[in-house]
Amino acid sequence: MKTKLAILAIALLTVQAASAQFRLGAKAGANLVKVQGKSFKDEFRYGYHLGGFADITLTNDKKLSLQPEVLFNQYSTTLDSNFKSVYQNVINSNQSAVKLNYLSIPILLNYKLIGPVYLQAGPAFSILMDQSKNFLQNGGDAFTKGDFSMIGGAQIKLAKLYLSGRYVIGLANINDIDDKDKWKSQVIQLSVGLSL
Repeated sequence: MKTKLAILAIALLTVQAASAQFRLGAKAGANLVKVQGKSFKDEFRYGYHLGGFADITLTNDKKLSLQPEVLFNQYSTTLDSNFKSVYQNVINSNQSAVKLNYLSIPILLNYKLIGPVYLQAGPAFSILMDQSKNFLQNGGDAFTKGDFSMIGGAQIKLAKLYLSGRYVIGLANINDIDDKDKWKSQVIQLSVGLSL
């Protein structure tokens, strides 16, 4: 009996997946980034993101869809004068601007609110890019050594054009120097995407 139910469930999922609408696309946009912690200035700085996405419709009424993405994010921030007092041996210059390059993998659930407007929510896994590794190696590290964030926002779909605004809150401490100061990211993302 359990075997028959399992086969029926797999068959239903296969039929659902086959009937799902599937779109691929590319997107780019701006990041407004703030890193919380006494080592950084309490301000938002500009960065950018670019990458690709898939839009997979999950229901026949097109109310729910899944949107996995792969994004290259550049986060810019400014060191506060407190940084040198906390980390005396880390930076020996007067450098204050910091750029962090992340490979991010958001997995979002879209819910159709009204007309072309969708609410978005879901997790994102990110890894600080290591210049000595290739793209696939860095991507594999996102699930084992990376930052974990939650995303909430809205998206407007107009035919093949996707316009979105999101708030990304980092839940993990991204300080990999020591435990003296906890660093957490906040990002406001504004994007334009185009599906194929």
